[in-house]
Amino acid sequence: MTDRTAEPAAETPIRLLIADDHPIVRDGLSSMFASAPGFEVLGEAADGAAVVRLAQELQPDVILMDLRMPGMDGLTAITELTRLGVTARVLVLTTYDTDTHVLPAIEAGATGYLLKDSPREDLLRGARAAAEGESVLSPSVAARLMNRVRTPAPQLLSRRELEVLELVAAGNTNREAAARLFITEATVKSHLLNIYAKLGVGDRAAAVTEAFNRRLLTPETREPL
Repeated sequence: MTDRTAEPAAETPIRLLIADDHPIVRDGLSSMFASAPGFEVLGEAADGAAVVRLAQELQPDVILMDLRMPGMDGLTAITELTRLGVTARVLVLTTYDTDTHVLPAIEAGATGYLLKDSPREDLLRGARAAAEGESVLSPSVAARLMNRVRTPAPQLLSRRELEVLELVAAGNTNREAAARLFITEATVKSHLLNIYAKLGVGDRAAAVTEAFNRRLLTPETREPL
């Protein structure tokens, strides 16, 4: 009787949807993954709305998601995919690793967060891990999250800085905040500059968003003081 070794069944490829508003980036990622063993590129999208539509039509295993896209951005798309119950894993692939981008994307439902300049093998490994439901973080992003955990958030801003930020979050202008706190408008601007530096942001909207992300502010602080 002749021994016959059963041939292993062909591995089911990981099906990808690539979302980026730059055609050259999409082409590069598509070529890279299409030529790598174990992957199948189902489609491409140039904006968040197309991502949501194609994800429901094609049912990919993993979506490589850029954050900065016209119309519906990547973060909004992730939130919508989660709301719709789309089962595809979302692996954010972007050039931004700031606190204002990382945490909101993960909280919205992203499985991982890698930078576009990551080595090819890291991108392939990250997509495979994401398909298995494993968390994937680039080293710089992991370091930021560790720093976030170690940072004593309640002591990050002074009491007066928090008061200023609460008024800004409630929709007050600098002049209105100054009047409410009985300080000069110049002092409000100075406090805001300190807040930007401490939170690592560049404007009022980003400061408010980051403060909510760090739980320095709560929804109740949107109410006028």
